[in-house]
Amino acid sequence: MAVNTDEFVKTSGTVGFDAELGTVVQSVTADEMIATLELDPKLHQPFGIVHGGVYCALAESVASMSAFFWLQDTGIGGHAVGVNNSTDFLRSVSEGTVTAKSTPIHRGRRQQLWQVDMTDDDGRLIARSQVRLQNLEAPAE
Repeated sequence: MAVNTDEFVKTSGTVGFDAELGTVVQSVTADEMIATLELDPKLHQPFGIVHGGVYCALAESVASMSAFFWLQDTGIGGHAVGVNNSTDFLRSVSEGTVTAKSTPIHRGRRQQLWQVDMTDDDGRLIARSQVRLQNLEAPAE
């Protein structure tokens, strides 16, 4: 299945939890995805900073889409689902835009491991995740 990059970018954050969160895919290749998230108070925890779960969710989405795109690009096909998400919170923010960038650490036939770095408007690292994904075959048609 050939993936149309422009269509993928246009529709990736428009359904489900990604749409609810506000994830916007900016660019994607087989080796990297960049997505942004505009922060607002609905994403805060009670102390006025972004809830850590927001970073976990953003990383999971970006890593999963990255893994999927790589599977399509290589011809392996199928999709990938998260099996582990380890996120470190390095700096708190309350407003602005978070930019998430994925980088592959390992990509194999059965599993993938992606790093997702999240930065603030000033380019400062605010969170870093490693997301392990299980590759799943596409269902028989």
